[in-house]
Amino acid sequence: MAMNIVIAGAGDMGFHLAEQLSFEHNDITLIDLDADVLESASSQLDVLTLLGDSASIEVLRRANVHHAHLVLAVTTSEKTNLVTAVMAKQLGAKKVIARVRSHDYLFSENQGYFLNLGIDSIISPSMLCSNEITRMMKNSTFSDVMEFEGGKLNVVGITLDRYSPLVNKRLADASTDPIFEDIRIIALVRDQITIIPKGDTYIRNGDHVYFISNKSAVESVKELIRHKEVQINQVMIIGGDDLAYSTAKKLEESYRVTLIHNQKERCKWLSQRLDHSLVIHGDYKNISLLIDEGLETMDGFLALTESSETNIITSLSAKNHGVYKTIAHVDTREYIHISHSIGVDSLINKKLVAANYVSRYLRKGNVEAIAGIHGVDAEFVQYVVTKNNRLTKKSLKKLHFPETAIVAGVIRGEEVFIPDGNFHLQLNDKAIVLALPSAKPVLERLFN
Repeated sequence: MAMNIVIAGAGDMGFHLAEQLSFEHNDITLIDLDADVLESASSQLDVLTLLGDSASIEVLRRANVHHAHLVLAVTTSEKTNLVTAVMAKQLGAKKVIARVRSHDYLFSENQGYFLNLGIDSIISPSMLCSNEITRMMKNSTFSDVMEFEGGKLNVVGITLDRYSPLVNKRLADASTDPIFEDIRIIALVRDQITIIPKGDTYIRNGDHVYFISNKSAVESVKELIRHKEVQINQVMIIGGDDLAYSTAKKLEESYRVTLIHNQKERCKWLSQRLDHSLVIHGDYKNISLLIDEGLETMDGFLALTESSETNIITSLSAKNHGVYKTIAHVDTREYIHISHSIGVDSLINKKLVAANYVSRYLRKGNVEAIAGIHGVDAEFVQYVVTKNNRLTKKSLKKLHFPETAIVAGVIRGEEVFIPDGNFHLQLNDKAIVLALPSAKPVLERLFN
């Protein structure tokens, strides 16, 4: 059944959410004050558009928020978003989410204030993104890191080179190694195509491979691919907007952080609010300046400016100057799809991170969590088994899962399983399923 969704704000984030949600045949109304932006959106997306101020009761009524399953207030104005969310809930919207910028709003002790106002969730794309970057820095060997249930199960991604012992092996042959008891290869990306591998799939040089493992077996993945991890101590960040600030604020607790930005007044603002980071005013496009400020001694380099091109080019330069871990923020989807082949360790996108967070509010079938992978068409969905039905009565191989999905891991209380075809799910199990888009309708039926 299609859901009625109202999105306030047709800027970058609102447009991206509308695009993502329209793929799933939802009825979407997009509100904005800019007629040109709305015209551009309606020419590219299957959405209704409404010109006006989303904080206006009259505009919200015209958008039929009283029938809305979800209202997303994601304009660039924090106050507009909060007023829109409160009014939408009062007018009958089932769930409302507001985008905010103020960091103190996001402290757990302050969440109750927003729930009392009727706002179901507040999100900051910058904070969500900085959390993701922090995870990547902690697990610097890997390009992608996803944790489930506080890290009981972990999914990690890495590009294999020709020296990897896995390359040119069939998955069935490689999996005979005892190390595969607690880890499994669940997906690989080759030539921008996502493959859920079978036993007869060959692993090739340049494949970007995703492993799932329990908490203690992450080290086994490094052992398997024979990768020596470098300890990260010093990190350079370029950029000075909300994302750069929130990332520096998180990382300065664990690393020596140098932040370089090209606006003098913003540098003063940053230096007053960052406790342990060194803030430098300068042109971050100038590689000589970055070298003078210690680029060649850095273990990590985070390019978080507003320009995707600048972020990619400076990250590649950092890599050439011996930096072990590079992460670039990019806005353009085309760049994300080629991220594994251009030489930057990890690419991250605020809009995708926020869209993954929002999408869990839209799933049917007892969904507990969603995790998307940058540059990959598949996503991880954590389902909970709520009924004793065919899911619990048959082994996984007899459940007729779609070819484009795999049960990657199962959490049962404190126990963790990497299941094979003979595994039986039980009531209250949490199943982490990797699924390509075509598998979603079948999975929703199975887990409903």
